[in-house]
Amino acid sequence: MQQFAARRKFVFTGSQDSSRAQPCEGEVSQTSHVTQHSRLRGWEGSALRVAGIAALSLLAWGAANFGSAAFSVPVHAAEAAPQALLPISIDYPEDGSIFPPGITPPTFLWRDAAGTSWRIDIRFGGRAAELHAVSGGEHMQLGPIDPKCVSDPEDLPKLTRKQAATWTWKPDAATWSAIQSRSVAGTATLVITGYRDGGTIPFSQAKIHFSTSRDAVGAPIFYRDVPLMPSKGVNGVVSPLAPTAVSLIHWRLRDITKPESHTVIESMPTCGNCHSFSEDGKTFGMDIDGPANDKGLYAIVPVSKHMVIGSKDMVHWNVDGKVGNTRVGFMSRVSPDGRYVVSTFAGPSTTLMQSYYVTNFMDYRFLQVFFPTRGILEWYSRSKGMRYPLPGADDPHYVQTDGVWSPDGKWIVFARAVAKPPRTADQPPALRANDPGETQIQYDLYRIPFNHGKGGVAEPIAGASADGMSNNFPKVSPDGKWIVFVKCRNGQLMRPDSQLYIVPFSGGVARRMQANTRLMNSWHSFSPNGHWLVFSSKARSAYTQMYLTHLDANGDSSPAILIDNATAANRAVNLPEFANIPSEGIEDIQVHVADQTNDAGAPKAAVSGEAAGGRQ
Repeated sequence: MQQFAARRKFVFTGSQDSSRAQPCEGEVSQTSHVTQHSRLRGWEGSALRVAGIAALSLLAWGAANFGSAAFSVPVHAAEAAPQALLPISIDYPEDGSIFPPGITPPTFLWRDAAGTSWRIDIRFGGRAAELHAVSGGEHMQLGPIDPKCVSDPEDLPKLTRKQAATWTWKPDAATWSAIQSRSVAGTATLVITGYRDGGTIPFSQAKIHFSTSRDAVGAPIFYRDVPLMPSKGVNGVVSPLAPTAVSLIHWRLRDITKPESHTVIESMPTCGNCHSFSEDGKTFGMDIDGPANDKGLYAIVPVSKHMVIGSKDMVHWNVDGKVGNTRVGFMSRVSPDGRYVVSTFAGPSTTLMQSYYVTNFMDYRFLQVFFPTRGILEWYSRSKGMRYPLPGADDPHYVQTDGVWSPDGKWIVFARAVAKPPRTADQPPALRANDPGETQIQYDLYRIPFNHGKGGVAEPIAGASADGMSNNFPKVSPDGKWIVFVKCRNGQLMRPDSQLYIVPFSGGVARRMQANTRLMNSWHSFSPNGHWLVFSSKARSAYTQMYLTHLDANGDSSPAILIDNATAANRAVNLPEFANIPSEGIEDIQVHVADQTNDAGAPKAAVSGEAAGGRQ
């Protein structure tokens, strides 16, 4: 038979061994077909017969492929045929995965060199009926390509050799709904069994366990959707994105129960960088790049279904009108009640290029390294329109950055390292991310009381400091119990080796999270209910994707769950943040800020909603 030319439907009893199925004659499915279990008469009498055939077939197949000496089976091994099945590698979901309720159907992924068609059995605890599917197998495919975001055909996403050998099965919505409803009370067992050339004898098999949480995600995710199109100017200087391509950056809102994301900002003429929502979901803030790459603008607006950012919503950090003199460049955070903003500043005597290390590469996979080497924390009062240094986090001998609020607004957790110049005169250029030529800096995490702006003594957080690694980008859980942060060898954020760790808020043993993927884990955010964490990773593609992990009361996480269809295959998802708003709480964000001139003669910036030169 040609490979799965006729896809036979299998029916099973709830007690059958998954390696012992037989086809029901005359039943053919053109696509993967799911059935409820039913009884198969005469099964017991044929069990040994099927097992014996399986053992002999495996012996013949092994001898043909590996040689008789390398693949031998004792004559009496017929009864052990199921144990002799060749292994299948189930790549997704991982064993122990926990899915959020209502998430759209995932695509199951596996690799199997022996099988050409597969039976998929999903078993549940208790009296829940099993589900069964048959798949002829489709290879893993890339998603749609955005033609506007193609600068070099060589940079288009490509399947790795491993991915090209991967088989897939995606349940339809009704089947997935049934799977989810039956895997809440207990763990589901997924068994994939491989067959050859439409036959009935099993050749390969593997199983994993997964479940569906009772904890809803409960909020949408606001994120940036950006092309990875580095460009080299006439002077040879590399930019993460050409100025003419800035308008290709979008901001989107995603309800994980919906199949697609909703675009809320697009076609902006300049750059918006890091953003944040207040804990109550009522206030939104965003770092803004103005003319001449001025990093001294910040937008603060109330959250509504139809939002407008105008001149009245802009804060000008550079009140003296000197472009680029005071702002380090990122990590501004709105306080839980929306009254204050904490951010990193370099001071009037230090320019931006004297306060952070930045290197861009033409390699789109990791095209930018960016981290501050000087700076202090300052806080801004919206009611007074003034900003002030935060005592205890304002020492110029250190760089103090990545400040975030505790949920009650009483503490600020931040990253600190010894201040240094971004570069030395004889420093060799870095040629790639994590190149030894990078300026070396390792941050430690500290916490300090806000104390109504009076600050206090900064305390190192045990488990996230003094360990020879760079501990950075902290986020505090909504209940105030945990800090999730990034640990890497050098710098911060989206490094190839960045891993997520969790530590008690007061310090203690830091644990590597089970959610970590093989490559780059960062830009994380807690759901408002504290049960879920969203983060970015390059595990499957150089074009960053976003994932979810479940967190229990002990701070234990589960393997990563991909949020499908967040953008085109040649665009990157980053800066994901949960917003404490309804799933359709923001329909659009309009920006109406014209170029103006302030009292000191410096131009005020037109505002955009995405970062062209931001961190991908």
